[in-house]
Amino acid sequence: MTTTTTYTLIDGRKVSNDIKAEIAAKVAERKNQNKKVPHLAIILVGDDGASQTYVDNKVKACKAAGFHYTMMRFADTISEDKLMKHIDQVNRDEDVDGFIVQLPLPAHISVERITEKIRPDKDVDGFTNRNFGSIFSKNPLLMPATPYGVMELLRRYNIDTEGKHCVVVGASRIAGAPLSMMLTEQGRATVTICHKYTQDITSYTRQADILLVAVGKPKLVTADMVKEGAVVIDIGTTKVDDPSHKNGFYITGDVDFKNVAPKTSFITPVPGGVGPMTIASLLLNTLKATELRHP
Repeated sequence: MTTTTTYTLIDGRKVSNDIKAEIAAKVAERKNQNKKVPHLAIILVGDDGASQTYVDNKVKACKAAGFHYTMMRFADTISEDKLMKHIDQVNRDEDVDGFIVQLPLPAHISVERITEKIRPDKDVDGFTNRNFGSIFSKNPLLMPATPYGVMELLRRYNIDTEGKHCVVVGASRIAGAPLSMMLTEQGRATVTICHKYTQDITSYTRQADILLVAVGKPKLVTADMVKEGAVVIDIGTTKVDDPSHKNGFYITGDVDFKNVAPKTSFITPVPGGVGPMTIASLLLNTLKATELRHP
């Protein structure tokens, strides 16, 4: 039997806007002190609609924060070697502080090779092996943007992770794996990570004080998988075609929000939860990269 509780909706849009305003104030202060203004470079390969939307949102965020930015667009027929040469140019450009290559890339281009080609001190997506590994150091460098955003949401909503059992569903390099590391190292939590090979996944999710889901499978987590009063962070985002909607589709997460929410103490919506925080984290990383190189 499900007990209805009064849950708190974690508003990622509001927190993201708060962070952008804080960053804009710091950038304005840097300008007044004649210090370096953060400069983000973005490479977009091909004309994937979703990628274009993500890039447009990043450009809009740069403008709002007072950053300089450079957009570099290439056809999806560009060779891997030629793309690597462009990355070398941006690596050498000392005016560029942060640098991202928008994913996904065409099938003929190795994501790992491209990612590792980016200078770690400019890798504001936090994807390089050096930045990934630095999560377990006392001085982490530039942290993976999506997990960084999740940790910031937990912090700003005063959700304590120390000593709590956090269950992460999804072990991707972009979200689940680094998030589990950050919860362990920075959050001082006890962490269980589940993935597609985990047997009887519900037996784990029901134990979670904080359940974090990053799979990309709509409504994977149902009410019977969540314990009363848990915090639920839905990181999954899936576009579902539906002619009855105005745009012909809707965006949903990995959690059956309507039925799960009443059992929780805190929960993120999709959209409007973790998604906006990824871009905010990207800006935080770019500002940090600038401050490290130009104090």
